[in-house]
Amino acid sequence: MQLTHEENQFERKTFPITLVCDHIYFQQNIGSLFRISEAFGVENIIFLGKDIPLTPRKINKTSRSTHLHVPHTIIEKTDDLVSYLIENDFEIIALEIASTSKPLKEVKIPENKKIALLIGSEIEGISDDLLKISHQIVHINMFGNNSSMNVVQAASIALYEFTS
Repeated sequence: MQLTHEENQFERKTFPITLVCDHIYFQQNIGSLFRISEAFGVENIIFLGKDIPLTPRKINKTSRSTHLHVPHTIIEKTDDLVSYLIENDFEIIALEIASTSKPLKEVKIPENKKIALLIGSEIEGISDDLLKISHQIVHINMFGNNSSMNVVQAASIALYEFTS
């Protein structure tokens, strides 16, 4: 028998993870990132870029109102984000296929340190400026012809790996 939302046995928990969204603009993705962040106990979301479309009416369809429960910030300039992440001593982990990336299963999650999980835009991925400051660059092994997946699906897989 399927359990109701009230009957589920999952422990409510928040992890010291900040999801950093590098110029993500598609509203369905933004809403879904709120929903998956809430499900995996993400502490905070940072949206990097100008004019991020956070209109609740438009993202609510995919967020299912989780945008009301996950703290989030917009930082417009990459330099300001870089300063923030370095000054606050985050372990910066980029989710990107790169010449130096390693499989997600090999990620090293340091104890007692805040994690910044960087995910890239739907078109460009993660900027070189952010890849340069990353302590780890990880990718998801894929076995089909396609070399990428939707940013929400990729973030979901990484968050599952980080929190399980």
